[in-house]
Amino acid sequence: MQRALPMRDCRIMRTSKTTPCLGAFHILESVLCLSCVLLSAQTAEATQVHTASEGLYVHQIAHLFFLFSMGILVYWLRQRSLVQETGWRFVQYAAFLFMLWNADAFIAHYLDGRGVVFETINAGHWNGWVDLGEDPEGLAVLYYLAKMDHLLSVPAIVCLYLGLRELLRRAGASRPTEPAP
Repeated sequence: MQRALPMRDCRIMRTSKTTPCLGAFHILESVLCLSCVLLSAQTAEATQVHTASEGLYVHQIAHLFFLFSMGILVYWLRQRSLVQETGWRFVQYAAFLFMLWNADAFIAHYLDGRGVVFETINAGHWNGWVDLGEDPEGLAVLYYLAKMDHLLSVPAIVCLYLGLRELLRRAGASRPTEPAP
């Protein structure tokens, strides 16, 4: 009869014929599949364009709703004093950065729709620029900064990831270990 070992003493041993070890063939197979997927990729067209005005209105309302929702989350986390824990504090930072990102995206979309102020030339390509026309340069600088919304959204996603990882780690550490059968 085999004795059950505690988790920290166990070694992962694959002796079952249904789950073979990950050998060189499986690694090669994975690399080939990944290469096929990457080499067969086509243009993603990641820029969202709203042709009809209704689509832009709904999109803008969604940004305001998301901003408001993140504000409620920050308020709720602070009211319940959850931000004293590291995980929830990172979630709060993420929510705050998402609020800034939504405000930034709202401004960028608003300025996108103002073709009389300036015109974006060669948009969607690496060498696009903004033609100011006769309007003040400050508006173009605001538009330029608003289009760099990834400087807010990526740190927000990282903070969300760090917060959820910490919460998961603490939940796993606080769970009582079950005895082996």
